[in-house]
Amino acid sequence: MTAASDAAVRRPPCAASAGIAAAPGAPAPTRAELSAMIGALHHRGPDGSRLRLDGRVGLAHARLSIIDPEGGWQPIHNPERSVHVVFNGEIFNHVELRAALRRQGHVFYTESDTEVIVHLYDRYGDDFVDHLNGQFAIALHDARRRRLVLARDRVGIRPLYYRLGGDRLAFASEIKALHALGGALALDAQALGEIFGCWSTLGGRSAFAGIAQLPPGHRMSVDLDDPAPAPRIERYWQWRPLGDAGTAVRSEDDLAEELHALLADAVRLQLRADVPVGAYLSGGLDSAAVAALVRRQGDVRLRTFSLAFEQAEFDESRYQRIMAAHLATEHSQVLAGQADIAAAFARAVEHAEAPLLRTAPVPMMLLAGHVRDCGYKVVLTGEGADEVFAGYDLFKEAQARRFLARAPGSQWRGRILERLYPYLAHSPARSRGFAEQFFRQDGDALAQPWFAHLTRIRSTRRVLRFLHPDLRREIERFDPLQALRAQLPDDIGRWPPLDRDQRVEADTLLSGYLLSSQGDRMSMAHSVEGRYPFLDHRVIEFANRLPARHKLRGLREKRLLKRAMRAELPAAILQRHKQPYRAPDSACFFRDGQPLPWVAQCLHPERLRASGLFDAPAIGHLLEKCRSGRAIGFPDNMAFVGVLSLLLLHERFVRAPAAKAA
Repeated sequence: MTAASDAAVRRPPCAASAGIAAAPGAPAPTRAELSAMIGALHHRGPDGSRLRLDGRVGLAHARLSIIDPEGGWQPIHNPERSVHVVFNGEIFNHVELRAALRRQGHVFYTESDTEVIVHLYDRYGDDFVDHLNGQFAIALHDARRRRLVLARDRVGIRPLYYRLGGDRLAFASEIKALHALGGALALDAQALGEIFGCWSTLGGRSAFAGIAQLPPGHRMSVDLDDPAPAPRIERYWQWRPLGDAGTAVRSEDDLAEELHALLADAVRLQLRADVPVGAYLSGGLDSAAVAALVRRQGDVRLRTFSLAFEQAEFDESRYQRIMAAHLATEHSQVLAGQADIAAAFARAVEHAEAPLLRTAPVPMMLLAGHVRDCGYKVVLTGEGADEVFAGYDLFKEAQARRFLARAPGSQWRGRILERLYPYLAHSPARSRGFAEQFFRQDGDALAQPWFAHLTRIRSTRRVLRFLHPDLRREIERFDPLQALRAQLPDDIGRWPPLDRDQRVEADTLLSGYLLSSQGDRMSMAHSVEGRYPFLDHRVIEFANRLPARHKLRGLREKRLLKRAMRAELPAAILQRHKQPYRAPDSACFFRDGQPLPWVAQCLHPERLRASGLFDAPAIGHLLEKCRSGRAIGFPDNMAFVGVLSLLLLHERFVRAPAAKAA
């Protein structure tokens, strides 16, 4: 679906970028190197590629073509041809930026959104990023000033990795492109400790030693005349509360009206394309809100897509059908069976380029394949609403734990736990005694910014007990909480509790997992671009000005969002309890009480010992527990998926290339 008012907007997106910058005296990049890098990213940009060599700097881009205006190929340059840019992503407000720049005398030679970047850089220097509304990873070469500038969008929707090897800096949208330059990869023990705790790497690490990623909301500049390039990295935006006395006294109806207008405008901008744009329907509030706002933008029938599961615990088909009928969309769904998930798991790990702790990314990859088969390249999703408006059970759980901590001896207060996780077949809250013991932990950590996340971190850290003792000792030298604290603001201890919880969630699960392993990587595996209206920075900043009661009141989540959308959505959607997206985990890899043949081969003790990563007897016990159907809790399921994905990752990126080289 294309917004009628923007039907003439011409936007050729770039799906992947890569490049090399060499210091004085270092080997200049070659066409063969750039071709190898961008060739490794063909899945992100299957519609052609271009290269540019300029002395010590080489730029490359691969294209996912929505339309094909001849002037839209990257690299794009400024009028003086002194600045060239490649970028992966979208600048949603490029129409408004182009109009403003033209009024200031700028002359454009393409209709591409990419060109506004070089004009903004000419006018504002490195502060050009402040003017962008979009999802992007940008690489800009300023030949006149002999410098390279990299920038990543505010919340990390689009990836950007780099490797600094003495006198050369290489960068790319995925690690595969850096690996294509040659040299062995090795897993980073500290990064594994961070993933097997916080679900994501921290401080700009990747899963591989020597390869970093530019953090969300940051830009990097490199002086190309420096004989030993030292990147300068600085933050230009961050997620933080924006106390506003005016907002605090406004009526809820007034705030809901402003939120509705903001979301509608975010959807309007993100519908800009010359091809039909679809939408995901999960069955929950967030995707329903986006789809309803898309439907308001034009009179073309909306195309929607969803996932279905065989097990009722995971399936939300009933609500998907309600919403599709309400909006009269053309709807289709993908049934993600356990066999389908197992069959596609290794490919998902290869695209994620990191260990996975759940199978949930795999059905998202299968859904993207269906979207592409239906002729769509762009979909809008509801991702981000839970982080922005406090929708996750984690936020409710923290609220309940703080409530219990105020009167630790109270018996009646413990009944609040009975309201958590009503959708789980094996909810930890079903056993009152266990729940009280579990959730009363960490009372001494109430003031820590990661207090809300400690139960998840503790459960996830169980993966470490299945690693080889030597690797486990190496990992345990690093404290992931110290790395997390280093990237949080100095004043976070003075923030309201819910704001602290949301910021840590944004810095860990959102950017490092949901938008990466479960988002960009899975959709781009099938050359499909996901867009996220709830992550428009104006929406985030609006929510960050709200008092907590407008997001989480008691254990009722996303109060203001529901109020803003009450005229758009049916009661069945507005009133249902939040059910997070999940998929079956370890059960996918077993049939009739036995592991699938390829799983049994992967987890054979000899193969585990050969990797040098695992404690084979411990994994044998875990395998037996899963085989017998006794792995029903989160920790065991995370451990099994984490072990299997780590083995597959190691064999794909470390062991197989080393064997091939030998």
